[in-house]
Amino acid sequence: MDDDATRQAMAAQLASAQKVNPQTVVVHGGGKQMTRFLMERNVESKFVDGLRVTTAEVLDAVLKVFAGSVNHQLVASLVAAGATAVGITGIDACLVEAEQLRPDLGFVGKPVRSNPSLLETLIGGGFLPVVACVAGDRQGQIYNVNADQMAVSCAIGFNVDRLLFLTDVDGVKDLSGQVIPALSLEQSRVLIADGVATGGMQAKLNAAGEALLGGAGEVVIAPGAAPNVVARLLAGEAIGTRFVRS
Repeated sequence: MDDDATRQAMAAQLASAQKVNPQTVVVHGGGKQMTRFLMERNVESKFVDGLRVTTAEVLDAVLKVFAGSVNHQLVASLVAAGATAVGITGIDACLVEAEQLRPDLGFVGKPVRSNPSLLETLIGGGFLPVVACVAGDRQGQIYNVNADQMAVSCAIGFNVDRLLFLTDVDGVKDLSGQVIPALSLEQSRVLIADGVATGGMQAKLNAAGEALLGGAGEVVIAPGAAPNVVARLLAGEAIGTRFVRS
């Protein structure tokens, strides 16, 4: 999403996917854009267990970058590709409610419930929801939420058949660097415990496990830059790593 050409190419794929399956929802992050935004303001990015420590200053940047420029650039690309895209966040209509994950992470939120009525209303009207990874609580507090966890919360609330994580790696890799075609929950926990999956991949594995336990029919981690990857995944082609419960 950080490059105009790849964003437009992905938008074209998502617009085509929506025509085939109108019940499509897009959830996005924007970590590279956020890090660059903070660097330009001499704010250091700190991560713990793959999650960005979010001070009040960083939270303000989260709103400007995730809910602002990144969300609207993606929506604009989707509109240009023919989709009736609408940019929202987890704050809107309490789509995703969150609470503080850990005090040492600051304003990083953990989704606690999802209210899919807004997604159902938009999709019922023929729109493509594009959700930025920002959530809140009913007391007005705003939280930075990991994009994978945001996607999982929306997926569970929306009762999805398939959740696709499109990322910048080929899939989940083993100790030798080979992509693992299929991975069980137990195997993913071993990868984390053994230190093979760390940082962002650790967060992604944890999120994939939550999605399966929450009722998602299938979870796939796949390279977003692969040619026509969305249509190929929706057709059942084996790309990246597919998660199974056991």
